[in-house]
Order: sequence, then C-alpha cells, then structure tokens
Amino acid sequence: MFTKNDQLAVNAIRCLSLAQIEKANSGHPGLPMGASPMAYVLFNKILKTNPKNENWFDRDRFVLSAGHGSAMLYSLLHLSGYDLSIDDLKQFRQKGSKTPGHPEYSHTKGVEVTTGPLGQGIGQAVGLAIAEKHMQALYNKDDFKIIDHYTFALCGDGDLMEGVSYEAMSLAGHLNLNKLIVLYDSNDICLDGSLSSSFSENVEKRVSAQNWNYLKVEDGNNLEEIYKAIKKAKENKNGPTLIEVKTIIGYGSKNQGTNKVHGAPIGKEDFSLAKKNYGWEFEDFEVPDEVYNTFEVGILKNGKEENKKWDEILKKYEEKYPEDYKELMIGINRKLPKDFMKDVKKYDSSMKALATRASSGEIIQDLSKITRNFWGGSADLFASNKTDIKDEKSFSDENSCGRNIFYGVREFAMAAIGNGIIAHGGSFHHVSTFFVFADYLKAAIRLSALSGHALTYVFTHDSIAVGEDGPTHEPIEQLAMLRSIPNTIVIRPADANETRLAWKIALESQNTPVILSLTRQNLPNLKQTENLEDINRGAYVIKDCENPELILIATGSEVSLALEVSNKFEEENKKVRVVSMPSMELFRMQDDSYKNEILPKEVKKVSIEMASTFGWSEFTGDDGLNIGIDRFGISGKGEEVQDELGFCVEKIKEKITNKFFK
Repeated sequence: MFTKNDQLAVNAIRCLSLAQIEKANSGHPGLPMGASPMAYVLFNKILKTNPKNENWFDRDRFVLSAGHGSAMLYSLLHLSGYDLSIDDLKQFRQKGSKTPGHPEYSHTKGVEVTTGPLGQGIGQAVGLAIAEKHMQALYNKDDFKIIDHYTFALCGDGDLMEGVSYEAMSLAGHLNLNKLIVLYDSNDICLDGSLSSSFSENVEKRVSAQNWNYLKVEDGNNLEEIYKAIKKAKENKNGPTLIEVKTIIGYGSKNQGTNKVHGAPIGKEDFSLAKKNYGWEFEDFEVPDEVYNTFEVGILKNGKEENKKWDEILKKYEEKYPEDYKELMIGINRKLPKDFMKDVKKYDSSMKALATRASSGEIIQDLSKITRNFWGGSADLFASNKTDIKDEKSFSDENSCGRNIFYGVREFAMAAIGNGIIAHGGSFHHVSTFFVFADYLKAAIRLSALSGHALTYVFTHDSIAVGEDGPTHEPIEQLAMLRSIPNTIVIRPADANETRLAWKIALESQNTPVILSLTRQNLPNLKQTENLEDINRGAYVIKDCENPELILIATGSEVSLALEVSNKFEEENKKVRVVSMPSMELFRMQDDSYKNEILPKEVKKVSIEMASTFGWSEFTGDDGLNIGIDRFGISGKGEEVQDELGFCVEKIKEKITNKFFK
C-alpha cells in the first residue's frame, strides 16, 4: 500500500520540522524526527477532514497533546493544504507568526485545541470524543448519520505521567468512548534523560485496567504496521484505544535515542547528517512536487469528497427534520434565540431567601427546556452544586443523550474535558465543583481563557460561610486568583435575579469562559433587583442618595450586608451609596464616563467582600478601605465564623466609622 513517495512525504515532514527549528534556533526536534511516520499515516491515510474547509463540522479531530512537537504539526498542516505557507513555517516561534511555539486554537487553522501543558491534550481529546458521542445520540436518525467522526490524539511519555491523563483516561474508559484513539509516541526518553529514571509503569496493564484497548507497533518507521493498528482501532466497538508506537527520538541524528535531541536545535552539521540518513536531497524548506501530489490525492481529495457528501446529507436532513436541524444549528453557531430568557424564572423580594447555588439550580431547569444541547456536569457534587438537569439521565455509554455528566472526583480532567466539549462545538456546557477546588483545575481554566472557550464554570460554597467544613473548604484567595486570569469573566451575583442574569452572560459568551461564584447560604431576594434587565456592565448603583459622602462596593452575599450597613449610617444622617459589583472584569470594560458615574473619584470608597482584599485598591483608591479576609478561615457554624472574621453589620460599620467618621 505504501510507496517510495509516502516515505518521501514522511521525510519531508521531518526536514520541514527541522528547518523551522534550526531557523528559529529554538524548538523540539526529537519528536518530529521520531513520530513523523505515524503522523503521516494518520493525516494522509486515515483522517477525515477538509483542509480547504477547516470548520466542516463532521471532520475527524486531531489533538497533538505533546504540543512541543508543534513544528511537525505545522509541517503537516502546510503539506495537507491548510492556510499555512512555507513563509509561515519560516516564521516558526517568531512574534506575530501563525506558527507559535505550541499549537494555539483559533490562531492557526487546523489546530483543534491549544496544547503544550502536558496531559491536557488528552483531557481535551476525551472532551471532543464525549461531544461527538453525545451529539450523535441527540441528532442522528436511522436514515441519517449526521454526526459520525473520530477523535485522534498523539501523546508522549510526559502526557501519560501527568495526573490529568489518569483522570481523563479513567473516565474515557468508563464511558466506552470507542471512537477515541490515542497514538503514544513511546521513545523511552524524557527531557532529563532516560525515562526509566522516573517512570516504570506497565502502560499496557495501566490502560487495560482503565477499560482501554491496547495495541502496539514495535517499529515506529513501519508505515504498514501503523496503518493496520489504526484501522484495527477504528473497528473496535468497546472502549477507547491506545496504540503504543515504539520510536527513536531524534531518528537520523547523531544523538538519536538520547535526551540531547529532545528540546534544543540539533545544529547545522547534525541537520545535514540527518538529511543524508533520510536520503533527502533538497534545500531547507524545499518540498518536491511528488510530496504535494501525495497529499493532494490523499487527505485533500478524500476530505473534499467526504465534505461534499456531508453537505448533501445535511440538506436532506434539514428538509426531513427541520426542528432538529434548527436546534443543531443553534449549538453549532452558539447562538440562542434573542428572547431565550423570557421563560426563565424571575424572583421578587416576597419569595423565600435562597442560596445563589439554589436559584442557579432552578434557573438551570428553565434553561434546559430551551435547547437539548444545554448540558453539564459535576465533580461528584451535583447534590451540592445544584447543577444537574432534573428528569434527565446521566451521560453514559447506554444513554449518550444524557445531559448530566458524572465526572467523579476528577476536577482537573473535568475542566480539560469541558474545554474539549466546547472546542468540538455544537453545545453549551457547564462544569461545577466547590469554589475552593478551583485550585485543582486552574491550569485548565487558563487554557479555556487562552483558547477562547466559552465554558461555564459553576463554583459553589464561595466563602467562609461554608462554616463547619473549615479552612480547607473555605475559599479565600481563589477569587483574586481567578480574576487575575486574562480573558476570563468572574461573576459573583448578589441574589437570585443577578444569578439569572449571570447565566444569560454565560450563554451569550462567544469566546470567554465565565465563572459563576455562588453561595451555600441563603440570601434575600433584593427588592432592588426585581426589574434589573442585565448586569452586563459589571457594576451598578443598587441604592443611591444625593451627593453621597461614602460608597460601599460589595459583591455576592455581601451586597445585602452592605445595604444593611448603609441603613445604619442613614440613621446617623450619613449619605451612603451602595454599588453591587458582580463582575470586576465587565466593569473594567466600560468607558470612563460610566465608571466615574458609578464610582466618582472624589467620594470615599469601601469594598466589602468575604475573600482576599487583593486587587480592590483599583476601585477604592489609595485612601479607600478594603474589608475582606487576608487569612485562612476557621471551622464553626457559618454565622459564627462570619462574625468572628468581622462580617456582621456592627463590625463593618465600626471599621468604616473608625476610618472615615472619627
């Protein structure tokens, strides 16, 4: 099946990769030199994708989890016909290029997810496969397979050592994701030297114990054996498959098989030697026509044909199943009807007090009726987070249209998988856990933000009001940490109506993750929010007076507290404005006119929030007062803990009085 032109194409990938790295004098040559054969077979003989229409929805997805091998991926994308030129390859790792050091989603056409932090590519690949399985169950018909594709990933030893890979692979096996195939570039070398110095697991037994299938290719240069293994994996109906491909890192280099070729250019002399060993007779960045022709009749031809077939099927699907088609497009375009909130419950002050996690739970039920492609999951905390969709089954192999993913106690994997689900497209997904465990999954939130994935994070039990569970479960520094992540919106709603509007922002977001910070304890439904139409500007005046001499700025559960404090000052004829600031990030986006209208510079300001005071001086100024908690919490009843740490009307009023009114 394979010819000399196929081998020529493999060596073209190797030499293009090396040329990029040498020109940049930066990069990782070892992986491309060793793994190019399996990457070539996958791309040009297996992958169902159309390089001329990179957003074709039913394409196979490929994840380079070992993102440091980016030069190989860019070489493949160029040769396959994506919008990536030789000149782009020459700009590898340079400022403003399409070819950054590690692959970035939406930055380079053909890159499905952002990778580089090892292990997260595997997690995102699991998310891609879950999304495919879920949408297949929702939209396929007996006479139409509108969703039918595979997810492939290429990983290295480092990926498999990362904890997130254990979490994600465990869930993937449990869910029987048989259309997930991972190629393992097994070269026995890590950056510091021999893999045996730090890793001695039996990978076959490990993945088998996780309900994966295991295949092995002994010679990573044998194109035929690689092809057979991938085809066999595709035929499998039970469980995902890991194919261990034994390779030689830096194959062709004088230092092949050593860590010397892992993470630094091999140098001009060794590059020449490698070319000689490959039989490569061309200049740097020169590719013979035979190679381009090989890809033209392979991935390009097959992709265009498959894409055309799918377009024809989709048109017939629309005619026969118009409602399903309409809903499918809502998910693919991530665009809900303009009035989608009209049937979502509103709250008034006569209703009983509710924790914002509880009102969020009620809101989720209403949102779930708008479209079936709204779904979510929790890290073994559905009962506490209130994020499950009632009367819906859990997502499973037997019920893959289920809308509740039981992620288990796998916070990091949950977020990485959520990123994959959003990257796949077609649905609105949320993930949830306790706020304090945001630390476990912070690295995945960072990738959400960097990638522009509009994943919704629901974090409950958001303050010391958690109480009895004590300081291990009482978030202090997490709000400041999350607010520090670029391209991330954190919303801490004051009551049920603000929570309702926070969900609106989350579902309307196109390329920004939204984090909802919700309470365990009940909060009053505020009279002032009954007619609130949006919180899109991040902060607003919730209680006002003429010529205020003091402004109290609060978030979340502390807004009602701030209102009580303002009432006490009113009794002393003090003029106090109260500002609810559910989102610092949204407020920062406003023009100076609005900011000055809400927070006039000449008026004294106080922030009130049961968390670290870090960052609040931006809004209160150098002469302001920031009331917060800059220590760990304590165990006890929630109200007692709040009182002990200064969060009651009397103690807050006293602090403000001592600062401004003495």
